[in-house]
Amino acid sequence: MGNTGREERPERPVEADGTAHLFRALGKQLKVLRERAGLSQKELGTAAHCGEDLISAIERGVRTPQPDFLERVDGLVGAGGVLKAAVDDVREAQSKARTRHPDWFRNFARVEADASALHEYSNQTVPGLLQTEDYARALFSQRQPLLDEETIEKRVSDRLARQQIFERWPTPTVSYVLEEVVLQRPIGGKDVHERQLRRLLHVGRLRTVKLQVMPTSREEHPCMGGAFILLTPRGRPQVAYTESYGHPRLITDPQEVGVFGERYGSMRAQALTPQESLALIEKMLGER
Repeated sequence: MGNTGREERPERPVEADGTAHLFRALGKQLKVLRERAGLSQKELGTAAHCGEDLISAIERGVRTPQPDFLERVDGLVGAGGVLKAAVDDVREAQSKARTRHPDWFRNFARVEADASALHEYSNQTVPGLLQTEDYARALFSQRQPLLDEETIEKRVSDRLARQQIFERWPTPTVSYVLEEVVLQRPIGGKDVHERQLRRLLHVGRLRTVKLQVMPTSREEHPCMGGAFILLTPRGRPQVAYTESYGHPRLITDPQEVGVFGERYGSMRAQALTPQESLALIEKMLGER
């Protein structure tokens, strides 16, 4: 963040390791098979129990198709085992993959990718792991100073790649506390906003995710100092992460991390319950 210079061309999830061609090829095959089966991206996503954005990203080579996804979709598009046959190659490619992010972000991204638990408070925008592709692109396109198109696409690609954390098993325990205004701000316009709210509903209904909304009407608030993330790397103590105007900070001191933990616990107690939060989003979409 805050980098106004021109970055290298957009890379796909594992291009640095020479295996991106495999995922691009699988994406092209999936698109051909889907269209031959007469399915739209939305229809396939519904049948495969995933989002339309995921289907689109995989077909364009932006997201890595997970082995269980290939096994699940093979029959839906009538692939006759073609996609299943690539599962072993995908697993091998994933074992070689390296996390690719701007230099300042790599330390956090590496910790995030291996986390057993993740808890995030956001008061400005939808957290990166929950963003749709269009929402992320709108954020990067609107930021000042302006980013060039290649940088925008690279950052969108990297952000979507991070979302694979929800697709691995075991999936980390995840919770979010979002300020109500985050849901109300129509970043990218009406259509982008609606799809983003639906994405929140989808993720918020996952067994391993608890999503809570902090109402703007609350008269008390234990954390007015800004957004933060609490991460628990596998086999290691919990850490905290904050960022202000492009200056990231990964906090490992147990006492300081504990302060963030106390704040987060207080906010969860004051926020709407997960069920009430999903009901609020449904109401905003006109579904209740």
